[in-house]
Amino acid sequence: MDETPHEPGRPYQDGRGQQDGRTARDPMDGQPPPPDEDDEEVDQEHPAPTRRGILSGRRLAAGAAVVVLLGGVMAYALDADGGGDHDDVSAASNDDRSDAPAAWEEIVPGGDCQCSDGSEFSFWVREADPRRVVFFFQDGGNCFSAETCDPDSGLYNTTITEGPDAGGVFDSADERNPFADYTIVFVPYCTGDVHLGNATTEYSPSLTIQHKGYVNGTAALDYLAATFPGATDVAVMGESAGSVAAPLYAGLVSDRLPDARITVLANGSGGTPDLPDDLSGRMMAAWGTANALPAWPENTGMTAELWSVPELFIRSGRHDPEIVFARVDYAYDARQQLGFSLFGVPEEDLVAVIDRNETQVEGVGVNLLSYIAPGSDHTALSDGAFYTETVNGEVLVDWVTRLIERAPVADVHCTDCTAG
Repeated sequence: MDETPHEPGRPYQDGRGQQDGRTARDPMDGQPPPPDEDDEEVDQEHPAPTRRGILSGRRLAAGAAVVVLLGGVMAYALDADGGGDHDDVSAASNDDRSDAPAAWEEIVPGGDCQCSDGSEFSFWVREADPRRVVFFFQDGGNCFSAETCDPDSGLYNTTITEGPDAGGVFDSADERNPFADYTIVFVPYCTGDVHLGNATTEYSPSLTIQHKGYVNGTAALDYLAATFPGATDVAVMGESAGSVAAPLYAGLVSDRLPDARITVLANGSGGTPDLPDDLSGRMMAAWGTANALPAWPENTGMTAELWSVPELFIRSGRHDPEIVFARVDYAYDARQQLGFSLFGVPEEDLVAVIDRNETQVEGVGVNLLSYIAPGSDHTALSDGAFYTETVNGEVLVDWVTRLIERAPVADVHCTDCTAG
C-alpha cells in the first residue's frame, strides 16, 4: 500500500512508488452565478426536476442485516440507526450560498426514475458554495431473487421516506467539518442494486422489481452538472452499498465536469470477497448492470460479470488518472464478514482481504489511499465517528481534510487490528 505523501503540484505515485503522470490541480478562481431556483412546469413527456420545500435531517430507516453484492465481490451493509431521531437541519438564507448552507430541498427528477416498488424517486440538495460539491450515495440493502426481494424481507429499502442525516459530513455547524460549506447532493437508495441497476425484473408472477439505481443516480448527476457547472471540487462519497458505486460515479462526474478536481471517499466495502461465478452472473443479470456500464474506451471487452469492487476503482482510475481514490474501512467490520457464511464464501481474515483488494488496485497503477481502523464497526462518514475515530494518532476527520485539500497524506493502517 502507498505510504508516500501527496503534495499539491507534485506527481502522484502508484502503489509501487512510480510516478503515474498526475499532478494535483489548484481550484479555479471565481464563482459562477447561482442557478435559477424558480420552480419549473413539468413537461409530461420530458419532465424536469421539481423541488419540494424543506425537509428534516433524519436518516432513512432500514431493517435487518443486508448483503450488498457486485460482480465478483461482496460488500455487506446495515442501517443500524433504526430510524432514531436526529436534530433537524436548520434553514439558512439563500442570499449568500457560499457562506452558509441552505435548508435541504427535495428534487423530483421524474422520467424513468423510480424506487424498487415503482414509487417516486427523489434526491436532496443543500446548496452552499457552488464551486465545491459533495455527491453522496446512501447505504442500504440489496436483493436479487424472489426471496431477497420480498418487500417484507427487510433486506433493502423499497421506497423513500425521509431526507439525509444531520451528523458526520452533513453537520454544517461543526467547525471541524471540511465539508461544512460544500453544496451537497444526496442520493437516497431504494432500488436494491447498489446504485448500479437499470432493469425491470420479474422475480415471480406477483413480484416485479424496478432496479433503477443507475437511472436515479445519473439523474442526480445530471442535475449536479447542470446546476453547478462551475464546480471546481467534487467529493464523491458513499457508505456501504453507496461506497461500491462511488468510484464509477466519479468517472461519470469527470465526463460531465472535466475541469473539476475529483476525490472519491468510499466507506464500508473494502473487504468484499469474491463471489461464486453463478451468483455473480445472477445478480448482474437481475440488476441489468450491463445497461449501466459506461462506454469508455477502457471498458472495451468488459462484461458485467467481470466487474468487481476493485475493478470499479481500476476502470475509473484508468478513465481519468487525476481522480484521487480513498476508502475507509474497519478491519473486522461485522456486516462485511456476515456475508462469508450467508453466501457460502470461504471465510477469511477480513483485514487480509481488505489489504489484498488494495494491492490488486494499486498493482495496475491506480493509487488507492486507505484508512483502516480496528474494530467491527461498519461506517463512519455520516455519524460522530467521523470526528472521533483515531488510528495511530491520526483522527479520521483530519486525514480526510488533508485528502481533499491535496495536502500530504499517506495510508493509515491499524497495527493491532483486533475485532474488539
